[in-house]
Amino acid sequence: MNMTFFLSYCLMMTITPGPTNIMILSTVHHHGVTKAVHFCSGAIVGFGISLVLAAFCNALLSAFIPNIIVVMQWVGSLYMLYLAYQIATMDGKSGSKKELGSFKKGLLLQFVNPKTILFCMTIFPSFILPYHTAHIELMFFALVVTAIGAFSFFTWVFFGTLLAKWMQRYRKSVNGIMATFLVYTALMISGILD
Repeated sequence: MNMTFFLSYCLMMTITPGPTNIMILSTVHHHGVTKAVHFCSGAIVGFGISLVLAAFCNALLSAFIPNIIVVMQWVGSLYMLYLAYQIATMDGKSGSKKELGSFKKGLLLQFVNPKTILFCMTIFPSFILPYHTAHIELMFFALVVTAIGAFSFFTWVFFGTLLAKWMQRYRKSVNGIMATFLVYTALMISGILD
């Protein structure tokens, strides 16, 4: 296995904008670093669980990929549209009643996030299973990829913190941009824009 390519692929897939990273940025913007860390913690746990499930259930998932992909595209797209609405209608004040920055929200997002699901379903058969099949090896790689995801998520918290003053100054525009990214992602994943 080419470790450089594997690690680069994992980093690029987890650090590029997607629903989780956009939600992290929104959480930093609206609720601060502490809530963003709670959200990230949930996202990391959900990501890790998704990876472990993918590692041990890959053969079963592969048999159902066409059905799973269609269902997850629509479920994920609808959830992203809901999140886009939540972001677009926030007033930007700290303590807003629309609480996006929670452990539970971060955890649950991973199970309906098509980017996470497709990544988890492809990483093992593409990079790991051709070379490693022992349970301990699969767990090791699931932990490595989870750590890469954690690094990526907290990178978004860091940059969100650096941009916090700017984001507060232009909160309505920032909300609109983040909501638009989520709507665009939802439309792309649903297949409507194909």
